Amino acid sequence: MVFCGSPAYESNISDESDGGRVLTRRRVLAGGGGVLGLLGGGAWYVQRGLQGDDGDYEAPDRYPILSTRGVFDADGEVRSDAESDAPRREGDWSVVDADADALVVYVHGLNAPDEAALNQAYTTRTALRDVGLDHPVVGYSWDSDREWAPAKRTAEANGPVLADWLAAWATEDGRPVHVVAHSLGARVTCECLRALADDGVTDALASVSLLGGAIPRDSVETGAQYGDAIETATPQFANFHSGKDNVLGWLYRASDGTNAVGHGGIADPDRAPETYEDVDVTDRVNDHYSYYEPGEGCADAVASRLP
Repeated sequence: MVFCGSPAYESNISDESDGGRVLTRRRVLAGGGGVLGLLGGGAWYVQRGLQGDDGDYEAPDRYPILSTRGVFDADGEVRSDAESDAPRREGDWSVVDADADALVVYVHGLNAPDEAALNQAYTTRTALRDVGLDHPVVGYSWDSDREWAPAKRTAEANGPVLADWLAAWATEDGRPVHVVAHSLGARVTCECLRALADDGVTDALASVSLLGGAIPRDSVETGAQYGDAIETATPQFANFHSGKDNVLGWLYRASDGTNAVGHGGIADPDRAPETYEDVDVTDRVNDHYSYYEPGEGCADAVASRLP
């Protein structure tokens, strides 16, 4: 079981040992399903961590977004009624198509329906603008409002799709693209890097920034699941992690039986890829949802690393 996603909506948390029963965020906070009960005294810290928010910003109408909503089923397979697995450009892209020097693509995490995905991308844009970075921010919207295991499969399926879009952008447009990914969006992004590396594409991304990444902390090591792709497919990879992120520190660890890279950084720093950097933001990020919150998170640290 895990909750790593939008603060504005109740989380769907699957307890596969209980027939796949869906738990809402409210149930988790009350100890429903036994997660907090099993954690004993640590449950108080989890409850505190789940109280955070990202500021509740609302995106304007027709905010620009790339969407694969409705493309993949719960097994991560392309649906039979999907016209294509390519992400659709939705909203008003005029700002992107104008004279912007670079583009930021924001990839959300678990339990973000359409509106939440838009709002998070807009919140990230607001935070970066507030610290002086004027790049347009486009959201990457995918079907993450599913139970944990299907959401992970859907995230993995979205990786190669995002990679194809980035490769096409590099060929047809050429302006630098920076990916900023929150929570389970880290899995989408790192699978994207693997696809780019497998295809020999090394110039499609200017940088990657993970915010509270919900992937194992040893998966980013050289020779591990994503480490070689990180070194090959992007010249700059920054992992922003917070020891106060109790969603990752408790619930992710309880669900996946491992520690998240977004909670404590890479497992073995001696095995870090050459392009990898850990950025400890514990002193400024107090919960899982505040990384990209204007005025409260680490937007200035992110912006300073976008070349």
